[in-house]
Amino acid sequence: MTQDIEAAEKSMDSAVRQMIKKAEEQNVPTVWDRYQLMRPQCGFGDNGLCCRHCLQGPCRIDPFGEGPQTGICGATADVMVARGLDRAIAAGTAAHSGHAKHLAHTMKKMALGQTDAYSIKASDKLMAVASRLNIEVEGRDEMQIALDVANAALADFHEKDTPVLWAATVVNEQRVKVLSDLGLVPKGIDHEVSEIMHRTLYGVDGDAVNLLLGGLRCAVADLAGCYMGTDLADILFGVPQPTVSAANLGTLKAEAVNIALHGHNPVLSDLLVTTAASRQDDAQQAGASGLNLVGICCTGNEIMMRHGIPSCTHSVSQEMAIMTGAVDAMVVDYQCIMPAVVNVAECVGTEIITTMDIAKITGATHIEFTEEQALEKANEIIDKAIANFQRRQNKAVDIPDIQETVVAGFSLEAIVAALSKIDAEEPLKPVVDNIKAGNIRGVCLFAGCNNVKVTQDHNFITIARKLLKENVLVVATGCGAGALMRHGFMDPANVDELCGDGIKAVLTAIGEANDLGGPLPPVIHMGSCVDNSRAVALTVAVAEYLGVDTHQLPVVASAAEAVSEKAVSIGAYAVAAGLPTHVGVMLPVLGSQFVAEVLTEKAKELTGGYFIVDLDPVSAADKILGAIDERRKGLGLD
Repeated sequence: MTQDIEAAEKSMDSAVRQMIKKAEEQNVPTVWDRYQLMRPQCGFGDNGLCCRHCLQGPCRIDPFGEGPQTGICGATADVMVARGLDRAIAAGTAAHSGHAKHLAHTMKKMALGQTDAYSIKASDKLMAVASRLNIEVEGRDEMQIALDVANAALADFHEKDTPVLWAATVVNEQRVKVLSDLGLVPKGIDHEVSEIMHRTLYGVDGDAVNLLLGGLRCAVADLAGCYMGTDLADILFGVPQPTVSAANLGTLKAEAVNIALHGHNPVLSDLLVTTAASRQDDAQQAGASGLNLVGICCTGNEIMMRHGIPSCTHSVSQEMAIMTGAVDAMVVDYQCIMPAVVNVAECVGTEIITTMDIAKITGATHIEFTEEQALEKANEIIDKAIANFQRRQNKAVDIPDIQETVVAGFSLEAIVAALSKIDAEEPLKPVVDNIKAGNIRGVCLFAGCNNVKVTQDHNFITIARKLLKENVLVVATGCGAGALMRHGFMDPANVDELCGDGIKAVLTAIGEANDLGGPLPPVIHMGSCVDNSRAVALTVAVAEYLGVDTHQLPVVASAAEAVSEKAVSIGAYAVAAGLPTHVGVMLPVLGSQFVAEVLTEKAKELTGGYFIVDLDPVSAADKILGAIDERRKGLGLD
């Protein structure tokens, strides 16, 4: 095992650093060790200049012009890079939309009476979504309305003559026109993914511009999938409201049965949370203080914002939760789960439980989850965790005494409700007035993952500190939110330290108006990665209030430590929505100057959005501020 990088260079999180050192002492390989073994990484792949889409390959293009300049089929560097980018967007779209489709099927089964484990937790949200989709609600039974919404959702996946509803109805009219004029309104979510796979096949699309436009249309389909996932989760599990919780490895408890819920879809995790509440006595009878549930990655965000369940860790540091020796069961659904968790678990005695037929891991225990047997499966999982705790009793654990206070769960509905305490007639007016006055210089959405190429959380922390001091309102989702919550950015007590005077005044005014006895937290937690849709919804609402398009607003997105193909598709739909979008790791596009220019410059002429690729968080923060100021100037606010 290599130890070329010190723990301090691997993560900014002191709890994670402790577990890294423990892993090194016990010779347990982690993601950082596996990264070292991959270095130096392939330069052709790094630049997007390799292709294995047919059996004549793999092909590679020499970026220095001395070797091959086309693949065997004749694909140029521009085409090769565009194809690779498109496939990444399609994969990200498939993941987010697969999440949404799962929720749609769950809602349909509930509405048809095929499962009694689920119910409508947010009737108002159901009615709002149905009305937006032009589904009749007056005088109708809720379950029939829910069935119609579920069927409308499922219909959005297939090619049809009408636009995808969760694309055409969730953005403002000006943006719909921009997308329509460019041919970027998707015909079906699954259809767009399928078409990308078709057009990037050997011998199909050989025009880089056409490929990139197809990729953007697929990215808009990803927006639809994300928005749908948020809508349906809110209906089934409740619209998030601000809740006080905690984050980091210190949320594990040595004396309790610790169950870590990891992945992305709340269909299982939400049920496990509610089931666990009735199983505390069983845990105590087994000698534990009780059941202690913690979240990892976006499943952690889902259960935190709806139930206040603490978040243990995120993304690249998921193995570190296991290294504590305190996790009795890690229950996973799908997405962002490293197969290596099984190897680490074997070293410390943790049981990894997979639950989805598309996400099995060799060496894990598999308990197949179905909505029809949801309660039975939830109890089976809890039984296993309790049994594992009994085997763990009297064994040493190593839990870092580190955790941060978190105030999470700011859905758009919760934000509007908080603002209505200031202006009941026009809730958005206080935000707009403070933007005009300069108290809010602009807004930045932090999203995405942690990347092992970056010191964990460093980019997020560095950029967020700069933006907050410059009076930028910071909202966060996914593991970007996880990074910031583990460093105190979601604790209202840190507003004085982190925020400039303008944004501090805004956060304090809203907090006091809502009888919180102090300000809102410096960074506003908006949910999981599909919940980037909430940030889009907020942007659209402000744009409609002002009567402008989204590309005119001083709003910027940042995936400061992106890793997943999901981050690529989210970034692409942010660009399609007209937002400057920062990426803090290099996209595999440098092999084509043309593609790089389209993404970072020419896209602005088409959609108003564009990518800012900057690996230096200090200069990236300056560029984000520059993009915000440009939009302010365009609105006459400089």
